[in-house]
Amino acid sequence: MNMRWRQMLRFLAAVQLLPALESGEETLVGGQAVLEGVMMRSPHAWGIAVRKPSGEIVTHSEPLERPSEQHKWMGWPVVRGVMTLGHAMSLGFRALKFSANAALEEISPDPGNDDHSNDDHGDKDPAKKLEIPGWMVGVNIAFSVAFFIFMYKYLPLLATTELKKVNPVFGQQIVFNLVDGLIRIAMFLLFVWGVSLWKDIRRVYEYHGAEHKTVFAFEHGDPLETAAVQKYSTYHPRCGTSFLMTVMIISMVVYMAIPVHTFWARFAIRIALLPLIAGVSYEIIRFAAKHRGSLFALMTAPGLWLQRITTQPPDDSEVECAIAALNESMKLEKQHGGELVIA
Repeated sequence: MNMRWRQMLRFLAAVQLLPALESGEETLVGGQAVLEGVMMRSPHAWGIAVRKPSGEIVTHSEPLERPSEQHKWMGWPVVRGVMTLGHAMSLGFRALKFSANAALEEISPDPGNDDHSNDDHGDKDPAKKLEIPGWMVGVNIAFSVAFFIFMYKYLPLLATTELKKVNPVFGQQIVFNLVDGLIRIAMFLLFVWGVSLWKDIRRVYEYHGAEHKTVFAFEHGDPLETAAVQKYSTYHPRCGTSFLMTVMIISMVVYMAIPVHTFWARFAIRIALLPLIAGVSYEIIRFAAKHRGSLFALMTAPGLWLQRITTQPPDDSEVECAIAALNESMKLEKQHGGELVIA
């Protein structure tokens, strides 16, 4: 029972980190760290590889449709960022749920099914294996949304409003939103660093590093072998960590330009403009990845610095999971999208 609740708690913590653990950009190959494994996605497929407590690697893959190929308007600038982020979050949550239950399945195995192959393509309905109850999924989603709004919207705004009472200078439009933004960033950094002290989450950060190394190896055309993958950096410009930091920086600038002064008006603006800010931040990340010497690239630099926390050097067994996940994705990609060509 203790192991079961520990796994539930790991799942809850990882859900809060979900935006920082994944690549939110609609790109050739991207991925996400999960519990004791990695999820990789290509344009038309996604695959996941998770190492069970026994040491066995269990894999799964499914075809995938890009949002911009479903409807043309989903590919419009700014709009594509919001749609891609929502799509990535949905897929990331499913991947996290799969990884959490890979361990739960072994802790409390189904007596009627002792044959657990490390390649579950034969399972037509892998969702039947999931053991996290439906009520907990709903609670996780509700808690995650409430946690985000309370932690990164309400508390920084409340703290800055209180500072304004201490010194009128904090009431100036630019100063108020600058301080509000700095408090938001500080709270985010504190949370990301704080959970890294937990051994289980630190392992998630190691798998995050394995995901980045494997993507780098693929992008450079190197063989997907442990030794070849390990030589690459764990810091990747298209990481969700960079995206979140860019969102926080852009939000400060946007809020400075909106002349509202009451607490609840400011709070409402912060909620209402979140999709627009996310969409604009996506475009900046996209541009910066292609123009490394631009001013926008400098804006994304703090996200790369923060990856010193959210990515950690992986061991060979963790890299093996990342490679297995990408191989699973590539198998389906060949069937649904053909061979990928690295430009």
